[in-house]
Amino acid sequence: MRGRAAGSPIVTRPLPGEASHRVLLVEDDPGDVFLVQELLAEIDPDIRLTVAGSVAEVVARGLLSQTDCVLLDLNVPGSSGLDGLRDILRADPVAAVCVLTGLDDEHLGIAAVAVGAQDYLVKGKADGAVLIRAIRYAVERRRAETSLIRLREEQFAAAESVRLERGLLPSPLLAGSRVQARSFYRSGRTRSVIGGDFFDAVLGPSGTVHAIVGDVCGHGPDEAALGALLRVSWRALVLAGVDEPQLLPKLQEVLVSERHARMLFTTVCTVAIPPGAEEALIRVAGHPPPVSLRPRPCAAKPRVGLPLGVAGSADWPAIRMLLGPDWALLLYTDGLIEGRGPDPEEPLWEEGLLTLLDEEQGTDLQDLPGRLVERVQKINGGPLVDDVAILLLSASGEAS
Repeated sequence: MRGRAAGSPIVTRPLPGEASHRVLLVEDDPGDVFLVQELLAEIDPDIRLTVAGSVAEVVARGLLSQTDCVLLDLNVPGSSGLDGLRDILRADPVAAVCVLTGLDDEHLGIAAVAVGAQDYLVKGKADGAVLIRAIRYAVERRRAETSLIRLREEQFAAAESVRLERGLLPSPLLAGSRVQARSFYRSGRTRSVIGGDFFDAVLGPSGTVHAIVGDVCGHGPDEAALGALLRVSWRALVLAGVDEPQLLPKLQEVLVSERHARMLFTTVCTVAIPPGAEEALIRVAGHPPPVSLRPRPCAAKPRVGLPLGVAGSADWPAIRMLLGPDWALLLYTDGLIEGRGPDPEEPLWEEGLLTLLDEEQGTDLQDLPGRLVERVQKINGGPLVDDVAILLLSASGEAS
């Protein structure tokens, strides 16, 4: 017989991993206390029994955190009916509780299981073996219930992550262009779901290829959702044919309207490559500039404007970067360069990234983003703390 209090929060106190030896008896009758002590000692001398005369005493002394199983008399002072059980489950929702009832109150035991007790025993009908078995079963049942709830919570979090990934990690829309895109995303080690980094690449109605990489300040599901919203909004603006100079001002309007905190800002880098052009148009809003990989790695030197959301009057002037016939551009978020560099006292920064890219010139572009993150993590001495998003654009030679 078992139950769980509906809507009870699950706390993170670990349940016992081995046979339960810490038992709390909530009982005010000295005769019943003595009887339980003798029954337990006869079967398992290792049982450590703690006695409290009331539920109020249990809470005041913080005894639940030191207990594997609670034996609760439903008629202790200060409690009426199932009130004592409810008080214990409010204090510790994962407590394994066996209630003790009198011969005439067996119906209360059944009701207690419905409320959240793991089992009930009728006084005078339980010997030592039954008592020990009930204690161990109660703990195992509570462990199984808690594990199932935690599993469901993990599945829910995983499903949320998948939904966020669909928004933040898109498939570039470049069919019909002469541009190829390769992307990479990895969450920072402190989070189980993706954060506010985002990227995209889209072929616009005029034949211009547009690309963006951005980073919403902060970490968590709110920032991730905002990043997804900004990416989708930017894609919609491009596909609607909004003039390239107006994309960042319009995106800032969306950010200011939708952000959940007034001080929240977003850094962004955009690239526009007109059809048949030998140059790229680059705009930077507080973000690391892109790197041209060929013939040798070289970072663009744009005038860096303010991040989106900082000032309504901000502007983001464009610079033109020449593209060779076999060009490749690397766009990335700052998580890639803010880990530890070769000098443990300094981050990797842009200079360190250019050195790595120079050493990786023979690496196939398909493998370069993943290889780059592997090397950066090795230099850092472990996983990077911040999220990393990479978008690598290159000439394909033929329309895709």
